[in-house]
Amino acid sequence: MILIKPHVVQLLFLIIIVKSAVYANGFNFIFKDSQLDGVREIQPDGQIVHSNDTLMSGVGHTFYSRPIKFKNSNTSDAFSFSSSFVFGIIPEDPRYTFHGMTFAIAPSKAVIEASTSQHLGLFNRSTDGNSSNHIVALELDTFKNLELGDMDGNHIGLDINSVVSEFATTVGYYDDQTGAFKTLILSSSQLIRAWIEYDGVKKHLVVTLAPVHMTKPRKPLASIQRDLSPYLLDDMFVGFTSATGVLLQTFYVVAWSFKMNGEAEEIDISKLPSLPVKKKPKNNKNMFVAIGSSVGGVVVLSLVSIFGIVMYQRHKRKYAEVLEGWEVQYGPHRFAYKDLYTATKGFKESELLGKGGFGQVYKGTLPELGAQVAVKKIWHESGQGMKEFVAEIATIGRLRHPNLVRLLGYCRRRGELFLVYDYMPNLSLDSLLFNSETILTWPQRVKIIINVAEALTYLHEEWMEVIIHRDIKASNVLLDADLNAKLGDFGLARFSDNGTEAQTTHLAGTLGYIAPELARKGKATTATDIFAFGAFCLEVACGRRPVQLQGRNEAVILVDWVLDCWFKEDLLTTADPKLNKEYNTEELELVLKIGLLCSHSVPAVRPSMSQVLKFLKGTDPLPEDFDSVLEIRDDYSGRLGDGSTSAYFSQIQYDTASAPITEAFISSGR
Repeated sequence: MILIKPHVVQLLFLIIIVKSAVYANGFNFIFKDSQLDGVREIQPDGQIVHSNDTLMSGVGHTFYSRPIKFKNSNTSDAFSFSSSFVFGIIPEDPRYTFHGMTFAIAPSKAVIEASTSQHLGLFNRSTDGNSSNHIVALELDTFKNLELGDMDGNHIGLDINSVVSEFATTVGYYDDQTGAFKTLILSSSQLIRAWIEYDGVKKHLVVTLAPVHMTKPRKPLASIQRDLSPYLLDDMFVGFTSATGVLLQTFYVVAWSFKMNGEAEEIDISKLPSLPVKKKPKNNKNMFVAIGSSVGGVVVLSLVSIFGIVMYQRHKRKYAEVLEGWEVQYGPHRFAYKDLYTATKGFKESELLGKGGFGQVYKGTLPELGAQVAVKKIWHESGQGMKEFVAEIATIGRLRHPNLVRLLGYCRRRGELFLVYDYMPNLSLDSLLFNSETILTWPQRVKIIINVAEALTYLHEEWMEVIIHRDIKASNVLLDADLNAKLGDFGLARFSDNGTEAQTTHLAGTLGYIAPELARKGKATTATDIFAFGAFCLEVACGRRPVQLQGRNEAVILVDWVLDCWFKEDLLTTADPKLNKEYNTEELELVLKIGLLCSHSVPAVRPSMSQVLKFLKGTDPLPEDFDSVLEIRDDYSGRLGDGSTSAYFSQIQYDTASAPITEAFISSGR
């Protein structure tokens, strides 16, 4: 029996075909006896071979190599089909389970660009939910994913073009004699039988599960009235998929029978192999007793053993990690400290990319991913270090958007906390704007602003809960090789039960981006994020930091400076001199006005992020009363030199123009 290495555990295990045939009334095969790891194809002659398709690391697929005709070309109705298989799921730690596996019908045996974890090897964040997927799958899920609305951590679900199930029910079976429902645990490390039957005439899908030695229960677990014809193409592939996640979990399918237009052949349970049982560590007590007949041998052995134990403990302490129950509910992959240590060359100074308010970021290369990564080492001196770490895991680890920095995984070791992100070769926008010989063109700047607006729209209005980032600034916007902008660094995150506001006991943020009401009340809302975005727009367009010190006690606030130029009808003079006037005048004026509108001192005047996005893309014009709206200011703002300029900054003690990383907040309302 072949087992795979831990870092690729949870790939699907399938078996050798011993019987395969094509019948006039459909297609049928059955196989058994041994397991194989990795991505496989089942050939008609009974052989299993490696697929030539290159798949993302951590995704497992095993499909029958030939397409099967699922529909009648004349009527466009899907044929009936039947499948039976015996499977087992073995978690590395029985206390914790993670994402499950699927029986899938797909247009391609490769399921191109499928992603890991919650996507189960079927979709990725951009394809999930697309009607063009043409994928129908039965998921056997061992994890309660709150983001997907899962009912529990032990259920089956009908997935059509998405990992969000259209139907789900807790796993179990109905006793034929008593009719009572009895729960089955998918991740019990025991074999379970499954039957899937679809009636193409009645448009009816039936799913039944039972312990391996039971005959098929008369009453099914699920009976679903659903026409699958619109989702299936004429020719489809059938097989199984799975994917890696935080916790290690192994999947076995030890027998599988499938037939079109008929009942799948019965599986002979008596000939099935057993699931592998993890062997307990050997007890060396007897060995020591046997050696004890020689006093000299005992002494020598004891000394060697003590030395070995000491060395082992030292090695173990060096790479010791922590795993607690709360970590199970978060989606990112867990990395071994030893791998991160090696990837960053021992967190060498030469690999240091930068420092934040409570962390350092190192460049590294992980052979497992075959790519460069950024490893954030959080200050363990921070009193809220664990809270900060948990928050970022809970927040960014579950977010999926092309303009958000992707959290690949994490690690905990003693008091040290590590987050692993995609590496951004062009580093931060701040470094390109102010500390680089590279000059960003105007089209590149507009694209970056739109990217950040799309990310904030997702956080504020499109995710399952409202997320207030609260540290939007150029240094937290990272750029990939194509200068696509990705918003990152969620810093401290926490869930808030109250509606529209998330409150902290201390003022957090970066000077120049802090909204007046946030400085006065300490309450973060989506409006305070929008204020920061407005300052960010001005920063990108003007090539000036939001706060610039002049002399020892005077600061020029970018928002007020641009507003003053607008009052003087000299707005375009604020453009970054590095652009050398190579810009679209209408676009520049639009960005500057959006920046001023978003950074308006009256929160109610600021537009929502979805409205901002429409302004930027030209689908909606700016408000007709823009000029009169901009002239309305509250008591905590005004033009330069009027005595009230940036009054809220008087409440803040600072000695540089950049404050530490702030908190990100999640709330249940807008």
